[in-house]
Amino acid sequence: MKITGLSTRLLAVDPTPRLRDRKVTLPARVKPWVFPLFTVHTDEGLDGHTMAYGPHGDGIALAEIMRNVYFPEVLGEDPQDVERLWQKLRRKQRHLYNQTETLLGALDVALWDLKAKALNQPLGRLLGLYRETLPCYQTAHSEAWNEGEVEAEAKRVQAAGFHGYKLQLRDGPERDLPRLRAARAAVGGDFPLMQDANAGYDVAVALTVGRALDELGYRWFEEPIRERQVAALRRLQAQLRTPLLVGETVSFDELHAFIAGGDFSLVRGDVLIKAGVTGLRKLLAAAEAFGVSLEIHTANVPLLDVAQIHVAAAAANTSLLEVHHPVFRFGLKDHPFDRLAAGCAALPAGPGLGVQLDWDWVDRATVAGSSTG
Repeated sequence: MKITGLSTRLLAVDPTPRLRDRKVTLPARVKPWVFPLFTVHTDEGLDGHTMAYGPHGDGIALAEIMRNVYFPEVLGEDPQDVERLWQKLRRKQRHLYNQTETLLGALDVALWDLKAKALNQPLGRLLGLYRETLPCYQTAHSEAWNEGEVEAEAKRVQAAGFHGYKLQLRDGPERDLPRLRAARAAVGGDFPLMQDANAGYDVAVALTVGRALDELGYRWFEEPIRERQVAALRRLQAQLRTPLLVGETVSFDELHAFIAGGDFSLVRGDVLIKAGVTGLRKLLAAAEAFGVSLEIHTANVPLLDVAQIHVAAAAANTSLLEVHHPVFRFGLKDHPFDRLAAGCAALPAGPGLGVQLDWDWVDRATVAGSSTG
């Protein structure tokens, strides 16, 4: 089997529901988010599908970079040689200092989709199945909600059967601590709660909030400060009982220092930022060797989140999958996160990623600048 072409669709997604939940003042005209959908074609009629991120206005640019920089490296190659092609793309990546690893990751997902389809297996089974259902937690729909709104959502999440609830608060102790306490009061002492500051605190504020999380029994404290402040993160962890969850925004190569350093028991990874299915599997293996749990972060891209269900299904050292705002579940006929059972996502049973694109929706959402070939 040989790769013969790449088709790109630029999909316009209405961000209004997410912006309203975040209590953002809407402009007169809301600009759509543009997510690239890539289809890798082969000479045997099999297609591999993947997506890239787009809410920050980078979707069109990423599509051009994929088409002109990354895809030529795999054109004419056998998509089943995933490891060899990943190594080839990594060598290419070495010289793209100003790029993240998101396009390498996106293309790697399509290659694995093709390989599993060629073998007529679900990707998770091909990777070495460990479990077929995965417990999930719900991330808060808004960072702007007050104590009452946080309390109400926490109760809804618990009642829906989720296995945890994560807040994303970064306004400082005066605003954040009452909301963190409200969530704990709403769900009782045993239900898992997490706090994600999105690197919005300085060290002093993170220490204050972290000590409150110690008293409230939160499961983890995610990205409290900027993640390249590694020494500061180590000092912070040494003063807190609550585990820090670190490494979301660092590269594939940089995460190894967090895994091997012995200071952190929890690290972050996903197929978007950590170089695809291949990269994330390598990091999961490294983390397991050091007794570290790698918690898989949502990609907020439908096909990539599905790929992560497969990766998690073949890994023993990841505990919970993240379910984010439903605005990020577009373009599929049946997203696994829309049919959770007892708060768990089921491994899609079909070959490859095991989901079907809703091509009618894709056609309606496709905008200028898309290409086929």
